[in-house]
Amino acid sequence: MQTALQSSIDLPGIKKLRSGKVREVFDLGETLLFVATDRLSAFDVILPEPIPHKGAVLNQLSAFWFKRFHKIDNHFVTADFGEFPEELRPFRAQLAGRSMIVRKANPLPVECVVRGYLAGSGWKEYQESQSVCGEKLPPGLKLASQLPQPIFTPATKSESGHDLNITWTECRQILSVGQAERVRDLSLQIYAAGRDHAAQRGIIVADTKFEFGVVDGKLLLIDECLTPDSSRFWPADQYVLGQSPPSFDKQFVRDYLETLDWDKTPPAPSLPKDVIAKTSAKYVEAFETLTGERLR
Repeated sequence: MQTALQSSIDLPGIKKLRSGKVREVFDLGETLLFVATDRLSAFDVILPEPIPHKGAVLNQLSAFWFKRFHKIDNHFVTADFGEFPEELRPFRAQLAGRSMIVRKANPLPVECVVRGYLAGSGWKEYQESQSVCGEKLPPGLKLASQLPQPIFTPATKSESGHDLNITWTECRQILSVGQAERVRDLSLQIYAAGRDHAAQRGIIVADTKFEFGVVDGKLLLIDECLTPDSSRFWPADQYVLGQSPPSFDKQFVRDYLETLDWDKTPPAPSLPKDVIAKTSAKYVEAFETLTGERLR
């Protein structure tokens, strides 16, 4: 496994398109190169220390799902460095294990969230209105309750980067009706497949987020897929109705930051070594549990 990669990277001779919170994106002509760093953001602020192995987990877990869901059109080309073009060979140390080549696509302006359990912002909204994003739910549900059936709760991003929940009606206004129905159906289908696989491995997928793009009129699953950054994973053996189960993600970091006198604006405070180590271990555990493979 690699050493931690935190800072923005450059590949001389390769055009960089953008640096996101976690990913660096490079233009390879007909395709893109995604590089997942070990940067971690909490409350939409990038933290000063990297989380070792996090980028490799995001990259290799997404590749696992993209290959598993190969019958659903997606942007994945390869994450095997041996198949990368010659121009990238000098950068093996920076790229191997934490990068993939993907098809170019025009992203849709809607985040496709699927919720199978009541948690996070959905739980807060339910307590106020007995609904989530306009979807009416039965009375008497508790924190972490499994929903009668998974629901599609779309969102958009504001200029500040926060996800903003929208209703199904708003989703159909932003997209075409046909396109909205297509991404809803695909999101529910992929969630169900991922949930069923994860359940066999002892993990509950409480909710997740997908993104889609369009290439030559064809809809593709893009970005990442069922990772600890885009999903809420719970260990099934620690699930208790009415309580927020421990997550295979950055919950250790969030919990620590909530104990500080920090207003959640940059710069973020430094993290203790034990919080970094526990968070890293959770990411790796999620990957190895879901895939049955060792992280490379």
